Amino acid sequence: MSGGDGFFKSRWVRPPAGVEELDPAQLAPGFRAGAAHCGLKGGGKTDVGLLVCDAEEVSSAILLTRNASAAAPVRVCRKRCEQGGIRAAVVNAGNANAETGEQGYADAVAMCDRAAERLGLRPGVVAVAETGVIGVPLPVDAVLGGIDEAAAALTEIGGTAFSDAILTTDRWPKRCTLRAGGVTVSAQAKGGGMIQPNMATMLCFVQTDAIVADPDAALRAANDASFERITVDGQMSTNDTLLLQATGTSGASLPEGLLEAILLQLALEVVADGEGSSRVGRVQVDGAASAAEAERVARAIANSPLVKTALFGRDPNWGRIAQAAGQALAGEDLEEIGGESIDNAELAAETAEAEIGLRLDRGEHSAHVWFSDLGYEYVRINAEYTT
Repeated sequence: MSGGDGFFKSRWVRPPAGVEELDPAQLAPGFRAGAAHCGLKGGGKTDVGLLVCDAEEVSSAILLTRNASAAAPVRVCRKRCEQGGIRAAVVNAGNANAETGEQGYADAVAMCDRAAERLGLRPGVVAVAETGVIGVPLPVDAVLGGIDEAAAALTEIGGTAFSDAILTTDRWPKRCTLRAGGVTVSAQAKGGGMIQPNMATMLCFVQTDAIVADPDAALRAANDASFERITVDGQMSTNDTLLLQATGTSGASLPEGLLEAILLQLALEVVADGEGSSRVGRVQVDGAASAAEAERVARAIANSPLVKTALFGRDPNWGRIAQAAGQALAGEDLEEIGGESIDNAELAAETAEAEIGLRLDRGEHSAHVWFSDLGYEYVRINAEYTT
């Protein structure tokens, strides 16, 4: 990522003026978090996280993967959660609890119930999220023990511990605590591989003391401009979860653009941390006949292994961009795409972030997608993921 040492590192993110960065361990007022190790990760690393809002009244919104083979925690959240009033979230990292049948569903329910019991809450206001290997039964007794430990460790400065606990193949944590316009926002995310627009292989939790009148609309708008526009490998996860909780206790509303900037920076961190990734690209398609066409072409370029390896190797091979665009428009009446229609100079630049542009001259619609390069490490990590 380009930029300085602060949270907002990318040149593509425009936060509102006057944002103050705080220690990310400090959660937004009214929230506590804790973490524990239950054995899902090696080396004694924390792998169970617990997050709770102490305010009795909370406005929340949750977005979940659209993968038809959704994991047990996603199905539990869909069926049992009071999605507008979620007080807490319990998370494990190391086991996705996906493709685990009726037992997996029962295990996710047990996680919710144990967290609710320890927090003195109704199970319906506790969300559950899990991430890790698919198709492996969850060692639920160990996880329940981890929930007990995490509950005992809850603290207002638990943001760092919680964000560390939710990581899997991530090379670094993705987190922030920011203050602006009289409100505080804290956020924690994870994600590395199995990333594709229509959400990503990611978990993200956002807490604030701001007034958010319509949290579902606010979260969807910010998500549409961030996590919905990234790809690492074109694979849609079974476990994506994005949760926003707002207490309103500050008496002030979220500053315009703050939530959008936070989610975009987190989304770009996920792309930059794509398994083995070394560069981030942004493909901009202009002049498409429709919005859907612009989106289709942008995603085809971003997901092309040939374009991604050119980004990795700093090879300004514009023919690969033309090929991917033509493939996306197969069957259409299209003039030959020449080099004069493609901006590819930054492919060869020594920058961590590269812009790619394509002009189709078929209409007035545009779209963009952020994507990672494809290098040797991606193959190594995923070839050895369970072995």
